[in-house]
Amino acid sequence: MTNIIGTGFNAGSIDGEFHSLETDLRSLAEIGVDTVELGLTSLDLIAGGRIIPERAERLVALTSQFDFRYTVHGLVSSNFMDPVTCRYQLDAAKALAELCDRVGSRILVQHSGCLRPDQLQERADADARERDALFELAEFCKPYGVKIALENIFTTEPGQYRQTPSEVAATVKALNHPNLVALIDFSHAYIESTYRGLDFRNELREMAPVAGHLHVHDSFGRPQGFYRPYHLQENTALGIGDLHMPLGWGDIDWTDIFAELEFLPDTVLMMEINRRYRSEQPESLQLAKKLIAGNGIVAKVA
Repeated sequence: MTNIIGTGFNAGSIDGEFHSLETDLRSLAEIGVDTVELGLTSLDLIAGGRIIPERAERLVALTSQFDFRYTVHGLVSSNFMDPVTCRYQLDAAKALAELCDRVGSRILVQHSGCLRPDQLQERADADARERDALFELAEFCKPYGVKIALENIFTTEPGQYRQTPSEVAATVKALNHPNLVALIDFSHAYIESTYRGLDFRNELREMAPVAGHLHVHDSFGRPQGFYRPYHLQENTALGIGDLHMPLGWGDIDWTDIFAELEFLPDTVLMMEINRRYRSEQPESLQLAKKLIAGNGIVAKVA
């Protein structure tokens, strides 16, 4: 666990304005986190792949008020497998890499790609298209000292083409670029393993040697399927979907996982447990610190 250098929570704007991000950051500072992952695409900072100068200046002025280590989450809709938008996404990702440098972030999160069920003719080139884009972006990031963290996602519709966690790891290994690492999202891996009948722990083992960033939040590994809740909390009640719950609310065995796996140096354990669980964040923070120290036991909700 000595390779994990910090932990904290994600933060973003809820209305596209800076004041809601500032409120989130101040709350996290009061909790005592050392690291924050900025959801920069929740703000208008980039237009058509170009940074908006006055907005970028406001971002730097805001983030510099806090003594956080920052990481940055790129486009949540990022998808380098999509032939139509890949070029636009690369332009936006390069702009985000520049913004990373301005706020002192050395990590830019990039979601692994997918294709719709009807994009059959694009499947043959999907992996190559993603790898080419990742290489171009990683090369662009070199002078900034920013690493792209390629995150494993889960199948969101029947017939979709998407890489498994171990295949995401294989992409990172194949490119073998110093500015590209894997990002393990444990809950995503759990859901995809359930959906595909994979060995969850083996999928994590494949990713760990090339993982330089972690997304931690609890779940039961149950795919969303066709169930649609009326209230978001109804998903939680059924234990279905990508729940982003506090540690211990689901059934992921964090203690055993972190006792087994070792990650790359300078890895951040980022908890994607947002302001919805503000009152539970302090306890999750303490549990994460114990996991990093190697002496934590995460108890399940009774």
